[in-house]
Amino acid sequence: MIDLGTAIQRLCIHEGVRLEPYKCPAGYLTIGVGRNLDTNPITEEEKKVVGDWRHGITKNAAFYLLRNDIARVEKECKKNIGFWRNLDDERQYALLDMAFNLGIKGLLQFKKMLSEMAIGNYRGAAKECLNSKYARDVGKRAERIAKTIETGKFIV
Repeated sequence: MIDLGTAIQRLCIHEGVRLEPYKCPAGYLTIGVGRNLDTNPITEEEKKVVGDWRHGITKNAAFYLLRNDIARVEKECKKNIGFWRNLDDERQYALLDMAFNLGIKGLLQFKKMLSEMAIGNYRGAAKECLNSKYARDVGKRAERIAKTIETGKFIV
């Protein structure tokens, strides 16, 4: 897996950092670096660090939640994507980013893209990534992720 610091930097590029609760474009209550509170509420353990998030959180709390989210999403990817360990770090990151944004269930809907990746057809997988509602919704983010899938390199 790509190192944690790099994943944090990239997710901050794609998600931004918002210390006050807000509704994301899909209408979900969100805080920090894309933490969807509707589908991924703050745990009791996290509450000890974060406190009462309803009035905002600190940057440290936002990055604490993000580290937890990255670990959770990476674990879900390892469990649900049979070829995960065969991928290089950059392509693992691309799938992690998509799962972070869409949830693991959303990522797993990309059956053609994942099938192409499983056989090493990264150009075909990138095309499938871009041929989606996800790509239309997130624009540049999807273009970067598709390029990462195709080339094995992340370019801002």
